Amino acid sequence: MGVRKSRSTEDAAGPCTVGGCTAGRVVGVCEGCCRIEAQPAWRSVAAARFPSPEHRPSIDGRLLSGTPEHDEPFAAHLTRLVRETVPPMHRAGRPFVLGGIVATLGLRRIARPLGLLGALATGWCAWFFREPKRVPPLRADVVLASADGTVAKLEHAVPPPELGLPDTPLPRVSVFLSVFDVHVQRAPADGVITRAAYRPGKFLSADLDKASEDNERNSLLVRGVDGTEIVVVQIAGLVARRIVCEVAEGDSVLAGQTYGLIRFGSRVDTYLPHGSRILVREGQRTIGGETVLAELDTAG
Repeated sequence: MGVRKSRSTEDAAGPCTVGGCTAGRVVGVCEGCCRIEAQPAWRSVAAARFPSPEHRPSIDGRLLSGTPEHDEPFAAHLTRLVRETVPPMHRAGRPFVLGGIVATLGLRRIARPLGLLGALATGWCAWFFREPKRVPPLRADVVLASADGTVAKLEHAVPPPELGLPDTPLPRVSVFLSVFDVHVQRAPADGVITRAAYRPGKFLSADLDKASEDNERNSLLVRGVDGTEIVVVQIAGLVARRIVCEVAEGDSVLAGQTYGLIRFGSRVDTYLPHGSRILVREGQRTIGGETVLAELDTAG
């Protein structure tokens, strides 16, 4: 009975020839024909080209240090996956979630099924107030959607009179938010808040045309870096009873930056400058801070 030979690391550079292997693989990579525990070829090449870790290239910020990605500790890997997958919660939702946790604990002492219902309601509340990360496009000549939702109406309308603008109709894009949509609002462009006005009103269904005129609303006039003026209006709906606006006159905003929130179903209207080319249509879904509603007329 023949004895299988093993090769030393000195001659591990060439193709494997032990045991009649004709696969031409590098020693340590061929499937078990050698008993040498040489490192995989990609590690050898990486180590030869980049002898020190600080000189090695990275992928997504991780150095190619010669250890495969699965060598990351499981707890750290799981934590990173959760942070990348589960969006953070807007701080306006914290009182609701904390109250839900307290109520859940109390209901559970009464009956386990009630505690389960309370836990589900609390989880839904945390999900409602989610604030996912958004990456706006690198363009200064566009107007972004301020909210997640569905384009309900494209028309020309006079902006809210409380902003003191001329009563000339402007192109308006109305986005309706259901209770299942993300309910934070984001700045439509880089600029400065030159006017902010709150007006109390009714709580009609936000998908009705007259909701823009009759419902409770909060209006902002954003002046872009090139002087372009954009109006964005938060409108309360049938279920929504609270508009949160975290910016004031004189504040600077960046495109896609969260500036407010409407609780439980609402509508957001965006008034565009004359000459803007609208790029969405009725029924289209929008992603706040990412979807381009219109291109501005930079020629004028």
